[in-house]
Amino acid sequence: MSEPSPSPEQTRLHAIVHGRVQGVGFRAATQRTAATHRLTGWVRNRWDGTVEVIAEGSPEDVRALERFLQRGPTAAEVTRVEAEYSAATGEFHGFNIRY
Repeated sequence: MSEPSPSPEQTRLHAIVHGRVQGVGFRAATQRTAATHRLTGWVRNRWDGTVEVIAEGSPEDVRALERFLQRGPTAAEVTRVEAEYSAATGEFHGFNIRY
């Protein structure tokens, strides 16, 4: 079975979220937000205290997730989000928390 091919109107976000973003429910809240917007990809904590996110979907839904990442869940204190956009690859099935 071949990998699904992304539709041309799909986009990919790679984001690194800085601030107090670990131990505050950030990954679970990101997963819920991504599901609401029908996005695929993943979220994980990084060794340096940041959170990394890869998300694919429609440009509008991906931008909505980036807006969420700018503020995070209630207990988070986001200081900065590094965001890069590129073409979607279609490699993901669902949106998962990676450990």
